[in-house]
Amino acid sequence: MGSNLGNRFENLQKAVDAIFEQIGSTVKISAVYETPALGFEGDDFLNCVLLVRSEMSSSKVLECCLAIEKKLGRKQTSVEGYSSRAIDIDILSIDNLVKETKALRLPHPEIQNRKFVLQPLAEVNPQWMHPILEVNVIKLLAKTMDESVLSKQSKWLRDPRKDYDLSKLNYIAIEGNIGAGKTSLATKISTDFNAKLILERFKDNPFLPKFYQDQARYAFPLEMSFLADRYQQLLEDITQFDLFKDCVVADYDAYKSLIFAQVTLAEEEYNLYKKLFHLMHKELAKPDVYIYLYQSTERLLENIRQRGRSFEKDIEPQYLKKINEGYFDFIKSQPQHAIKIIDISEMDFVKNRKDYLYILREILKED
Repeated sequence: MGSNLGNRFENLQKAVDAIFEQIGSTVKISAVYETPALGFEGDDFLNCVLLVRSEMSSSKVLECCLAIEKKLGRKQTSVEGYSSRAIDIDILSIDNLVKETKALRLPHPEIQNRKFVLQPLAEVNPQWMHPILEVNVIKLLAKTMDESVLSKQSKWLRDPRKDYDLSKLNYIAIEGNIGAGKTSLATKISTDFNAKLILERFKDNPFLPKFYQDQARYAFPLEMSFLADRYQQLLEDITQFDLFKDCVVADYDAYKSLIFAQVTLAEEEYNLYKKLFHLMHKELAKPDVYIYLYQSTERLLENIRQRGRSFEKDIEPQYLKKINEGYFDFIKSQPQHAIKIIDISEMDFVKNRKDYLYILREILKED
């Protein structure tokens, strides 16, 4: 990114914030460098490079970058060549993608010829390899013919991720009904915030497909096997300290076992199950914050249909309603400061970053 009109540093900061809010998480931000205008007469630029993690396509990223430029005051001119601008956002590279269209060339064709790109790029990703030249950025920087003098600025751009710092929450449990999006949210959080990810191992349970075919027969062995597996996983994964992770995020909480068992088991079975559960639960760490993702029954059924698991195709709306009631009965019995219910019935946090950031703010909100 570059700017040589108006408050250059402020322009860069606004662009960083907009990219974070609309495109993806800022993994790393380089230092800011002042450099002379290249290819035309104009004021000096402030330049920097961002390393961003995004789930968007290259065309969508380009569309967002152009919209951000326009919003921040960049005016399109009919004059060919370079000119002064309030903000300039170039896509340098996306993974190892090689692409050439009228609107976008990847990698950017001028990377190797611009010192003001190579220096900050080497800071944010020194292992980056040019997918066409097959030379890494460090060697490109050493060989470039650009002899421009770069002046490193003492002031650094602020990383907007700091407003969403989940590391102060050592253990986050994300709960919800079947198809609510627990795993998707936990996975996104673990990726964006360097969290240790704990995912329920439901795929390995041999009783689950049988349960959906004959609940009365397979409910007890199913719930017992889930109880044993969840207990073992949480006990091992949460207590095992990881020096390289900032926190833990799980797509289930231990109490899930009791909630489902109350819905699926006969009274005598449930009473026995409850005794075993409470003995085990005493040994498990409790989450700092418990997130319940609420979705309407209609939306849950649509989500279940879309993910296409054969053993879930016959789930009845009434079963989902009973599970939801069980969760709310549990939530009412817990200290409310540690519980956060987030209604996502009208959201799509996987495709819409605005919805995702809203959920993060709700998680961090202090009551």
